[in-house]
Amino acid sequence: MFRGQFEHAIDEKGRTSLPARFRDVLADAKDVILTPSLFDPCVELYPLKAWQDLEDKIAELPRFDPNAIQFRRRYLSAAIECELDKQGRILVPPSLREHAGLAKDALWRGVGKTAELWSKARWAAALEMTPEQAQDFKAFVGQLSL
Repeated sequence: MFRGQFEHAIDEKGRTSLPARFRDVLADAKDVILTPSLFDPCVELYPLKAWQDLEDKIAELPRFDPNAIQFRRRYLSAAIECELDKQGRILVPPSLREHAGLAKDALWRGVGKTAELWSKARWAAALEMTPEQAQDFKAFVGQLSL
């Protein structure tokens, strides 16, 4: 599982280091999938096996359902298979850097079976909540039976 948050830089070539703890989660796998989040300005990272499992589930969706079609077009078609280099770095393609607003300072966030890559500024903005949103969030968390 991917856990924690780690600050890293993005170099002039668009590479960033994957946190050592995240590399441990990947074990010997060198390939990962990067895809733009559907709802947030960040990039999602999947281990290749987890992505393949997701693709299998998506393949079971109704072929002609308009929402399933949009989901495939927006999520699957944007996914890019990337390889970690020997230094544990990953090249984030320009289209994904643009989607997430990644320039120099980046933040890796472990969110369970996947990880997210955010610009530090956009992550700070994403945490902001109106008082109503905070109240709704508190109510939601209060209903969880963890």
